[in-house]
Amino acid sequence: MMMMTIGNTELVQRSRFRFCQYVSFPAKTCFFLVTCLYRHILLRVHPLWIQICYFMSLSFLGFGLLKLIKPRTTTHDSSSNNLDLFFTSVSASTVSSMSTVEMEVFSQPQLIVMTILMLIGGEVFTSMVGLFFIRLKLKTHQDKVATSSTSIPTVTSILDPVELETIEVGVETDHIKPDSDHNRPQSVKEPSSNDESSYDNGGYLGYNSVKYLGFVVLGYQIVVQVIGTVMVYIYVSTVSSAKQVLRKKGLKFFTFSVFTVVSTFASCGFVPTNENMIVFAKNSGLLIMLIPQVLLGNTLYPCFLRFSIWVVGKFVKKEESLYLLRNPQEVGYKHLLAKEYSRFLLVTVVGFIVVQFIVFCSLDWNSVALEGLRWHEKVWGIMFQCVNSRHTGESIVDLSVLSPAILVLFVVMMYLPPYTSFLPVKKEGKNGEGNSDQRRRKRRGILVENIVMSQLSYLVIFIIMICITERKQLKQDPLNFNVLNIVIEVISAYGNVGFSMGYSCERRIKMEGYCVDNSTGFVGWWSPQGKIILIIVMLFGRLKKFNMDGGQAWILL
Repeated sequence: MMMMTIGNTELVQRSRFRFCQYVSFPAKTCFFLVTCLYRHILLRVHPLWIQICYFMSLSFLGFGLLKLIKPRTTTHDSSSNNLDLFFTSVSASTVSSMSTVEMEVFSQPQLIVMTILMLIGGEVFTSMVGLFFIRLKLKTHQDKVATSSTSIPTVTSILDPVELETIEVGVETDHIKPDSDHNRPQSVKEPSSNDESSYDNGGYLGYNSVKYLGFVVLGYQIVVQVIGTVMVYIYVSTVSSAKQVLRKKGLKFFTFSVFTVVSTFASCGFVPTNENMIVFAKNSGLLIMLIPQVLLGNTLYPCFLRFSIWVVGKFVKKEESLYLLRNPQEVGYKHLLAKEYSRFLLVTVVGFIVVQFIVFCSLDWNSVALEGLRWHEKVWGIMFQCVNSRHTGESIVDLSVLSPAILVLFVVMMYLPPYTSFLPVKKEGKNGEGNSDQRRRKRRGILVENIVMSQLSYLVIFIIMICITERKQLKQDPLNFNVLNIVIEVISAYGNVGFSMGYSCERRIKMEGYCVDNSTGFVGWWSPQGKIILIIVMLFGRLKKFNMDGGQAWILL
């Protein structure tokens, strides 16, 4: 009887094993095919289309969530509300902070959704995702090298030429060619095709360095934002004036702290108050806490990234840290700049802030915008405003009452890319110019290169289109709807800044119809066609790194 029971048990186990084999084999095959297709898409599709799909997916997902969650209060009709919600989602995903809806309309769950959109739409986070693609390509080529006798792949030899163009930031990031011997760390040796040991030592150093860089970027983002959130939370919980503002508006301290820090670090500029940071103009301590968040997440990110790699390299991963610091171009990470470029970038950023600060103090120290502030509150308020002009957009003043000269200066600051730097360039010989021209022709077809226009040309086209869609308002309400206000709104959307001139019912010439002032941006009063155009401008500005060299077919003599 026991023999029969054992036999039946073994039969059942074998049947189960065969069944699992039959089931698992198709599942593993499907998983393998999906993985291969996934890798093929990631390796073959142009990065521009990947990022377009990424931001559009975020925008539609954010719109769906904002639509499902109930707001604190309802505003206009459902049709315009849908467009405004989608506009807000795009603005948060592209970290533009252009607003068509008052921020205090959103409930706490909606604020959490916007916080997530700003976090995963920020440049530091998306660049960390880009490191994954670099690692994937390195891994794929390393697998090929392991089964063949080809030479060691470097990141610059693996990435497509078009991708390398997006890594460069206007000028060369290093005067030393990445292929020169003295630019390689001593631990990396050029291997022979049959030297497997040298391949193990050198071939995987680039991959390990990129992997290590991903952890550094992740840690950098977490540490900076956690420290900022804790500091802001302590401040708003202890300072009575800030505490009173949040309680009056019904905002929770922790939600405000997380939302504001994430928004500031991501260079978005959204604040969960209708007046942005104007209600905190006298809270100099809060402004001082947010200024480092603006700089560390945007214009000075490359400088502090190099510093972070150097500090961490003193304790762990010394070889990888040395490789990253000595070979920024070979790594292929746009934000990891050469040592010389980082120094000039630091000087340039500080110089721009100083120039804006001097001009602002000279023209508007006693203006209505700073009325009621003490001298030290004016100093830190002006400093905060100047730092936010590139490219965060948080504001402690009403821009509409500032001097026109300052507004023009802000337009220039918003237009400049974040890593704009004065960097003396050494002239290259004819061979260098020829190689660059050959790479450009290989990178793009001649037809496409001739069609693509410069950034400024596209902005002019967008401004003309908006002037056409808003032509009726330009005639009837010229003090609010004027070309300067439209230019500021478009350049702000393109730079993903968020500065806006706003709208005032008192500036209307014809006092016809019902008008109530609100705290939305100027775009909130535009027609649906104008809002759609500005959505395109925000996406275009978020992806402008793919067209930094456009318009080269035009020769101005």
